[in-house]
Amino acid sequence: MDVLVVGAGLAGLRTALLLARRELNVMVVDRRRSLSAGIRTTGIFVRRTLDDFDLPEHLLGPGIRDVLLYPPSRRAPIRLTSDRDEYRVADMAAVYEHARHEAESAGARVLLGVRYVGASNGFVRFAGAEPVTARFVIGADGPRSRVARDLGLDVNRRFLVGAEIVHAIESGASVPAFHCVLDPRVAPGYLGWVIDDGRHAHVGVAGYPNAMRTGLRHLLDAFAADAPGRVTPAGPVERRGGPIPVGGVLRRLASPAGLLVGDAAGAVSPLTAGGLDPCLRMSELAAAVTAGYLRTGDQRLLSRYDGNTLRAKFRGRLWLRRVFAGIRSPAAAEAAVTVLRGRAGRALAARVLFGDGSFPEVDPRLADLATGHRRR
Repeated sequence: MDVLVVGAGLAGLRTALLLARRELNVMVVDRRRSLSAGIRTTGIFVRRTLDDFDLPEHLLGPGIRDVLLYPPSRRAPIRLTSDRDEYRVADMAAVYEHARHEAESAGARVLLGVRYVGASNGFVRFAGAEPVTARFVIGADGPRSRVARDLGLDVNRRFLVGAEIVHAIESGASVPAFHCVLDPRVAPGYLGWVIDDGRHAHVGVAGYPNAMRTGLRHLLDAFAADAPGRVTPAGPVERRGGPIPVGGVLRRLASPAGLLVGDAAGAVSPLTAGGLDPCLRMSELAAAVTAGYLRTGDQRLLSRYDGNTLRAKFRGRLWLRRVFAGIRSPAAAEAAVTVLRGRAGRALAARVLFGDGSFPEVDPRLADLATGHRRR
């Protein structure tokens, strides 16, 4: 085969779709037997993603325009309101199934319940299944990528760990809003959050593992008991969680044997921990680079998928991540929120929460090379 993609998350399936559309022989494997199992993302899509990608409308919840930022005291939150829908929360299990169907319709094979064991010199091994040969291997296997290690690429080393509760709510029981609580007792180095779109509520916490002395589940349950905007569940409660890489895009992302996408590539905002937008954009670039390289054999094309260049986009957020990590007491958090109440602070918060920034688009010349066309 031409390309093996390890991991059937959004990044892996998107990359597989784009490669299959370029008439490459693509196979995707994932150790999960169901794409609805082991979901880790909250499923928040930001406005820029909604504007630039054709996401299935029926799988997205109502738009959210209001964000409320709370200090540890939970008193007098800062309200930021956009004149546009800034966030929509997706049914991620259904989004994954939709992405799988699209990839398979384009010609990719998607095999679930197949666990990747290792790859060497184009020879790929699986647990309990016959090995295969692949010209190129793409690691979309999460923040602790086994593919990255096998290919000799960089690996994520800085993580938050997050957990959340998801449940349906009664229609009309609340006003759609995104509630964020800055409190190191609940989420050391990050936020506690409630995102409520009027259909479902996601209540979560995340933070540095070594600072969560009472345990992640204890912190989540304690936060959920008195979280702002909390509404009574109207149906089953689902729990999610897992590691979140926040060190920025990795520097060495590609080799002649393969490359990384999604969380495996560190494609998560260091500050907000949002990964769906960068995962889709990096998948576009990864597919163009992969197809061009396999078409021409020119290893220089792999340098277009350069982590240092992509990492520069996150320079400001990497700096803010260090500042955020330094907020270690409730008093410091109260002071930080006080700073954000001023004009400059509100402008900074609005820029982070409602910003238009994103990864660079794929160079049209590279996309042409990947498909064998030339611009005149």
